[in-house]
Amino acid sequence: MANKSFQEIIDFLKNYDGEEVRIMEVCGTHTAAISENGIPSMLSPKISLISGPGCPVCVTVTAVIDKLVELSLRPDTTVLTFGDLIRVKGTNKSLADAKAEGANVRMVYSPMESITLAKEDPDHTYVFAAIGFETTTPVYAMVLKEAIEQDIKNLKLLTSLKTMPEVIRWVVNNGGGIDGFIAPGHVAAITGSDVFKELSDELGIPFVVSGFEGKQLLMTIYALVNMKGKKGIKNLYKDVVLPEGNLKAKEIVDRYFCPSDASWRGMGKIPGSGMMLRPEYSSFDAGSTSLDEDHMPPGCSCAKVLVGKVKPYECPLFGKSCTPDNAHGACMVSTEGSCYNYFVSGRR
Repeated sequence: MANKSFQEIIDFLKNYDGEEVRIMEVCGTHTAAISENGIPSMLSPKISLISGPGCPVCVTVTAVIDKLVELSLRPDTTVLTFGDLIRVKGTNKSLADAKAEGANVRMVYSPMESITLAKEDPDHTYVFAAIGFETTTPVYAMVLKEAIEQDIKNLKLLTSLKTMPEVIRWVVNNGGGIDGFIAPGHVAAITGSDVFKELSDELGIPFVVSGFEGKQLLMTIYALVNMKGKKGIKNLYKDVVLPEGNLKAKEIVDRYFCPSDASWRGMGKIPGSGMMLRPEYSSFDAGSTSLDEDHMPPGCSCAKVLVGKVKPYECPLFGKSCTPDNAHGACMVSTEGSCYNYFVSGRR
């Protein structure tokens, strides 16, 4: 790459005529950035980009939504959540549906808002929907730290926290055909780039850590095309991602959370792919265990989309009964979802 100009890289990607290369991104922000920058239209038909399970809202099973709905309907409890999750349907209804029926659901912009709300109203229970990957888990650890230090006992977390390495292994072993991964930049900023080395060695495929600028994503795709059939890691996001990651963030996560099995939409329970509260902090848990059931809306292909088995537009509901304004599946609800980004950018 050092000897190639950016224009030469663009020309190479547009005119590539070698073996087909299938590249998966496992970060919702990458999915959005790829669409926003029009990158698919800049690539040869021999280079396929596949959106993997990188949207935390999309991979959350319906049992978690159902539990949040149940909690929100209690008169002494308010569920706090980010915006995207409100519209994701559980088995029968979403948090938005529950709110319309009088449930206590409140959208917040930061988990730290839960500290203020719980402190100001000590007789009311606040449950934060702690959904996310390695990127957001440190923030939830900070919330717990503050709650403990301020002796706040009416704040709880309902956790559905996922980690990347095991689900990547699952996707490769259960679907196959992936020639390389655009490693998730935000996740790698916490975990470090070295976390992907073992996976690369085991699976025999390359990983390139990327930021979110269009130029860097194209350089990442170029690197992966040239690394096809080889193992190895490249870090093109060195100003943010260190080999060892963010040690302080990992330390506070380890203080309050421990590894666990986790249920993923369309993939079932994957051993060691999640994080849960340590037993000594169980008083802050709102009932996060055994939330494994998942009920897909009739006709929805979200489960297959998440693992790259079908493209979003191959779902029979895509763009017809399922649109961002009337989303059936979680992949169309979230702005990080594959279906949403295919729809708004017109990708086919």
